[in-house]
Amino acid sequence: MIASDLTTKAYQIFEESIEDYHKVDNVDQPMSNPYDRKEIEHLFYLKNWIDTVQWHYEDLIRDPKIDPEDALVLKRKIDASNQHRTELVENLDAFFLNEFKTVRVSKEAQINTESPAWAFDRLSILALKIYHMNEEASRPDASKEHRMACRKKLDVLIEQRTDLISAINQLLEDFKSGQKYMKVYKQMKMYNDDDLNPVLREAKNE
Repeated sequence: MIASDLTTKAYQIFEESIEDYHKVDNVDQPMSNPYDRKEIEHLFYLKNWIDTVQWHYEDLIRDPKIDPEDALVLKRKIDASNQHRTELVENLDAFFLNEFKTVRVSKEAQINTESPAWAFDRLSILALKIYHMNEEASRPDASKEHRMACRKKLDVLIEQRTDLISAINQLLEDFKSGQKYMKVYKQMKMYNDDDLNPVLREAKNE
């Protein structure tokens, strides 16, 4: 069964992934996941690595001088990354569904507005925000005003991290005790599907 410190462990893995990425800091660098494929830690590391690469994709595509053809290639990469990210979240939720499958659910149990995996998705993005805001708050070539403004934002993000970790821990405890139950819906994204996106369907049938 899931340990009570899983959320803290997940955040440590997110930080590890971010630090590993920035050793080279290149969106095309290969990933070396240090965790066993059979363990949830592997999914956490992979999830954040995808988020980190996409974070930098989003920086690159906002270059006002970017070549239009390069921008299109990058847009395709962002689309593929979004799809991969969604699939990873669904894999994480499959893990949680399996973990809680034997829990006796209370008659008064309620469904939560988001699944555990989407909550961890938010935590992964928050780890990236904290890393990069800390960079800005410490940037030696920035003005004092810039650093102070970023420090205030960083303080808010750190408070948000504390609250989110606490909320996820409570959610997992509610699932373990049967006070809440999981019900996961696939994202069913239509724009990447050859049969559901009319533009892709027409192109396929040409």
